Amino acid sequence: MINQETIVALATPSGAGAVAIIRLSGNEAITIASSVFESVSGKEISNQKTHTIHLGHVVDNGKVYDQVLISIFKNPYSYTGEDVVEISCHGSTFIQQQIIQLLLRKGAKMAQAGEFTLRAFLNGKLDLSQAEAVADLISSDNEASHQIAMQQMRGGFSNEIAKLREELLNFASLIELELDFAEEDVAFADRKQFAELLNRIEFVLKRLIDSFAVGNVIKNGIPVAIVGEPNVGKSTLLNALLNEERAIVSDIAGTTRDTIEDELVIEGIGFRFIDTAGIRETSDVIEGLGIQKTFEKIEQAQVVLYLIDSTQCTVSQLNNLKIEIEKIKNKFPQKPVVVVANKADVTSTEQKNSIQLIIDHIVFLSAKEKIGIDELKTTLLSFVNTGALRNNETIVTNTRHYDSLIKALEEITKVRFGMNHNLSSDLMAIDIRQALFHFGEITGQVSNDELLGNIFANFCIGK
Repeated sequence: MINQETIVALATPSGAGAVAIIRLSGNEAITIASSVFESVSGKEISNQKTHTIHLGHVVDNGKVYDQVLISIFKNPYSYTGEDVVEISCHGSTFIQQQIIQLLLRKGAKMAQAGEFTLRAFLNGKLDLSQAEAVADLISSDNEASHQIAMQQMRGGFSNEIAKLREELLNFASLIELELDFAEEDVAFADRKQFAELLNRIEFVLKRLIDSFAVGNVIKNGIPVAIVGEPNVGKSTLLNALLNEERAIVSDIAGTTRDTIEDELVIEGIGFRFIDTAGIRETSDVIEGLGIQKTFEKIEQAQVVLYLIDSTQCTVSQLNNLKIEIEKIKNKFPQKPVVVVANKADVTSTEQKNSIQLIIDHIVFLSAKEKIGIDELKTTLLSFVNTGALRNNETIVTNTRHYDSLIKALEEITKVRFGMNHNLSSDLMAIDIRQALFHFGEITGQVSNDELLGNIFANFCIGK
């Protein structure tokens, strides 16, 4: 499956910049680079050692394209496991395209999305889960997602799965051996040790599966819907959280007619705040559509901030609010609803006390004066289980891995059932093989062209 052609692509973001890096990989990478490079010292780069850098010019038929630095990485000591050359040129888009077109004329082929990392996988430089972590690392936009991607890229997840698979494979071999001696009725696999192994595998699989709930929100950000009646300060709160004028603020009720979203990183965790249209009865068709979207966003959110105006709350309104919150909690029992009382700077102590008598666990703040914003951020962080992250435990963030872990656990459960009911070894062997198959899917020991195509199609060109 490994393509023998030499590929080329821009490894840095497209567009003008101070410098750009053009990457070549393949059997002819050094030969092609050598044909267009003139070293200032007169050296022939094909004769130079791996991991060396050389100053010179890209030249063709007497035309000088640019002064560049060329980095040489000879196989197998490179990212892809092939000969790799990286050309660092000036960041003009014209220069980038001229050099790439020249290399294409010299015999290179344009790289597909993720083709460099695909070759690294096929050449055994990375397993599949590590290769996928490369894409996660590139897209990480906060400390937590970066930490998880780095842990996976270093092989933490792969090593855990590989160890379990190896132990299960050893027992599978003994079970298969028993089948060859079925007539002699001998047992090569110690059933007690096998039961202990199944316990350990189940424990690890369940922990990894449970970690996906945390990993998924860390990777994609935690959606937080800001809801409430019109003019209670939802847009002002969004602006205060983001520390910028992101949403229009007005005294006119119904100003926000569509949802407005933006992201904020709080202590390394990404939150996606959604400012929604005010909930009220309205005859305005456009505003009505906005309110309909508000309820859709409540359903999609992980956390709901229900904002009220603490200066305008009557006992009757608070009791109605309590009923509305109970409805949300009954419909989404796992979804935290935080009641936030705005305009606390102009609310009397007596008013605050009366609100607290009716509404439990309320956060008082002033979005306009930015008072109490840090307390709200602390409250939001309390909903994220960062214990596993702090302890540097393996956290699953990839849906494909999660699906394979679920399927592997199902097969291990079948094996345990077979053990407990003294089923024949040949029946258990089938389930063990399936569990091994799903373990192999994660690390790439079991793969196919369609799976690899789907995974690497999501990479950027040049990686």
